[in-house]
Amino acid sequence: MAKTTKDTKAKPKTKKSTAKESAKKNNAKKAAGAKSTVKNKTAATKAKKTTSAKKSSASKKTTAVKKTTTTKTGRKVEVISTKKTKRKPLKGYSKKDLNEFKKVILAKRDEIVELLQNLKEQMMDTSTGQYVNENTPYSLHMAEQGTDAQEREKLYLWAQRETKFLSYLEDALQRIENGTYGICIDSLTSKEGPHLIPKARLLAVPHTQHCVACKTKNAKKK
Repeated sequence: MAKTTKDTKAKPKTKKSTAKESAKKNNAKKAAGAKSTVKNKTAATKAKKTTSAKKSSASKKTTAVKKTTTTKTGRKVEVISTKKTKRKPLKGYSKKDLNEFKKVILAKRDEIVELLQNLKEQMMDTSTGQYVNENTPYSLHMAEQGTDAQEREKLYLWAQRETKFLSYLEDALQRIENGTYGICIDSLTSKEGPHLIPKARLLAVPHTQHCVACKTKNAKKK
């Protein structure tokens, strides 16, 4: 007898099974979205840490200085050393102090101008308005001529010294206008950094640009 085969057909899905499958798909999508969000946050946190680390390392950087030294065998070797470039900004004297210094300088300048005028009058013949020389009729004796020449030489040297001092005072007034008055110029190249000249020294020697300590060091080096 021939066997009869029954056609097996797939049973249609019920509503319950369809709802379960859609719920599973939705849950899978949510889980994938949550994972991607976590990954994005982690990447952003890492990027922030990397940026802050770069900034901190950049702020800690020091300048490299190249120096060439010669060994005992005569060979030149290049040595790289690092030095910190950060220095505290120098605060100059106040306006009140600068005005006090300016008054002292102006008073000294007036004294020198008056002194130079007196020296000029001594070196010139008031009747002719010319400098007195060895041919003047007032010096008839040889000894008197020699004495007059020495006196004139002294006056010339004195006038030159005072004229030079006057130029120093003018430079000091210019430094006050520029805002650099009172800074020790030797300290600009020192390891400790720039510093101000003490007020007492500036009042005594208003045209100076050196503090006592730096001036003593320079004198010892010479």
